[in-house]
Amino acid sequence: MDPAEEPPSMLWGLDPIFSAFARLYVRDILEMTESTQVPGIYFYNLHPIYKVDVLGIVVSKRERDDFFCYGVDDGTGVINCLCWKSDLLKKEENPSKSGAEHCDGAQGGFDPVAELKKLKQAQQQRCHLEIGELLRVRGPVKTSRQQREIMASTYYKVNDPVMAVQIAWMTEVPQLYRQCYDKPFKLQPKTEGNFVDNPVAKSTNILKDFFKQKSVSRFRPYDVQDLLQPLISSQPQTASADQEPVAGPSGCQQLRQLLKEALQVLQDEGVVYRKVKSQDEVYHVTEQDKDLLIAIKDIIKEDSKREKFVSSSSCRC
Repeated sequence: MDPAEEPPSMLWGLDPIFSAFARLYVRDILEMTESTQVPGIYFYNLHPIYKVDVLGIVVSKRERDDFFCYGVDDGTGVINCLCWKSDLLKKEENPSKSGAEHCDGAQGGFDPVAELKKLKQAQQQRCHLEIGELLRVRGPVKTSRQQREIMASTYYKVNDPVMAVQIAWMTEVPQLYRQCYDKPFKLQPKTEGNFVDNPVAKSTNILKDFFKQKSVSRFRPYDVQDLLQPLISSQPQTASADQEPVAGPSGCQQLRQLLKEALQVLQDEGVVYRKVKSQDEVYHVTEQDKDLLIAIKDIIKEDSKREKFVSSSSCRC
């Protein structure tokens, strides 16, 4: 990638993908371009990425005193994952000795020490994988000796006997690519000129003002559709007198599409929401929903009864 096209590092935080574990294919992780500004940051479609989330089959394995190195294949490529051993994996106990120690306690009933030992063994099994098993790994991407690899911050074996996890993964990842990763990261400054020329932005403001003035608690799309009619009527006609008229969407179709986009923006901002997705499109205004406010208050009251909040409030008194 041309360094001139790389967005400034001060603006990377504006991209939500930068702070998330990107579910990229291994092929794309291996082909990402490293930043010229900050080493360890990579770009996919101008999206700054430094940590990823991968699910794949273990095809190779190397073990050292402090870490495992698994080769993970997700069907598009193979990448090495450096997985550090926890203290539980480093400490190997004698199973016969520990079993004899806790035999008496187990016969007497519930033995917390024995149960804790079982939990530790289960954790060891999930962190110790063999070739052919399914591994999920999360962590930052590094380049070591000109080879791309993942420094695992979290990793575990996935039990997937009927391939339900893999099928769900293969369904979700293409959607993330279409909705997020394949759309280049572009800054859209909100200047006055852009705001005035943007009918969706004007539509959302009209609807917000209407909700506030009329104290609307819920509505249906046809209740507010007429409010946006002036925006459709005021749009300029670009066709000249010499050109033949071209068939396009009618004014009613444009109005419905504009309303749909405006309502989607309001949902993304949390201004409105739908309790039940059905054919009867009923939208609720968040600020005017009394049931939602009561539910929030009840949650706050329950959380305030917890010991850590009670002790802190008593100390202040």
